[in-house]
Amino acid sequence: MKNTPQLTESRPVWDRFVRLFHWTLVSCVLLNYLVLDDGKTLHQWVGYLALALVLARIVWGFIGSRYARFSDFFPTPARLLRHLRQLKAGQPEMHWGHNPLGALMILALISLVLGLGVTGWMQTLDAYWGEEWLQELHELLGNVLIGLATLHALAALVMGRLERTRLIRAMFTGTKERF
Repeated sequence: MKNTPQLTESRPVWDRFVRLFHWTLVSCVLLNYLVLDDGKTLHQWVGYLALALVLARIVWGFIGSRYARFSDFFPTPARLLRHLRQLKAGQPEMHWGHNPLGALMILALISLVLGLGVTGWMQTLDAYWGEEWLQELHELLGNVLIGLATLHALAALVMGRLERTRLIRAMFTGTKERF
């Protein structure tokens, strides 16, 4: 019989919009990177959907629920230093929302999707049609996005262990559990 840790506390953290945004964006990124042909109509529309999702998430970052708001998790230098010191000391602080490093990652991922949306759209304009530098930049941004998204997923697993929380489950259920 498997030994299951006892819960000590749980809290609703990720609202429905944040969870729907997250998994729809994951689907868009994976479809465009792994399945759909670059430059084809479906690739473009999935990219526009990803861009629209990120724009909606930015708005939600100002008007959404507590843990969705940028003000709740914005990674100030002081927050980052405190978080890094605590990690180094082996005593990570519990964050119900994003921790400061996670917040940096979220901002980086959002920026990359915005960059991909803009460079993808620019490739449809007559002024930039066939510009190799733009195609290469778009491809580079896509590769960096996949690398950071992979790092993000791995960090969620590691931080879940360190903070003794069920981070991955929380992105499905909306409730963060601490054990």
